[in-house]
Amino acid sequence: QVPLVESGGGLVPPGGSLRLSCSASGFAINKYHMRWYRQAPGQERELVANSNAHDDSTNYAEGVKDRATISRDNGENMLYLQMTNMKPEDTAVYYCYARYAWGDREYWGQGTQVTVSS
Repeated sequence: QVPLVESGGGLVPPGGSLRLSCSASGFAINKYHMRWYRQAPGQERELVANSNAHDDSTNYAEGVKDRATISRDNGENMLYLQMTNMKPEDTAVYYCYARYAWGDREYWGQGTQVTVSS
């Protein structure tokens, strides 16, 4: 059983919108900080958005902060990332990540490709 499975990636035109989903299984995401990371070709993996398990706060990378919304449905064990006004520099593999809020256990998804191009 794969703990995290992303979906929703694909080709998006500049200025378009996209919603990524991450389905968690085998653990309850309400006990985990949930994050989206991305990695563009030749670049380091970077944090895009974080959803804090302790207080439900969220935070975002500077480059996406007015265009991205991270959300979770703890009942459905799902994490989402909504992005608007997408730019070519948003092109990357997007990864879902979970880290146990009271310890070191963590999980990564396998990633979903997002390409922003006309």
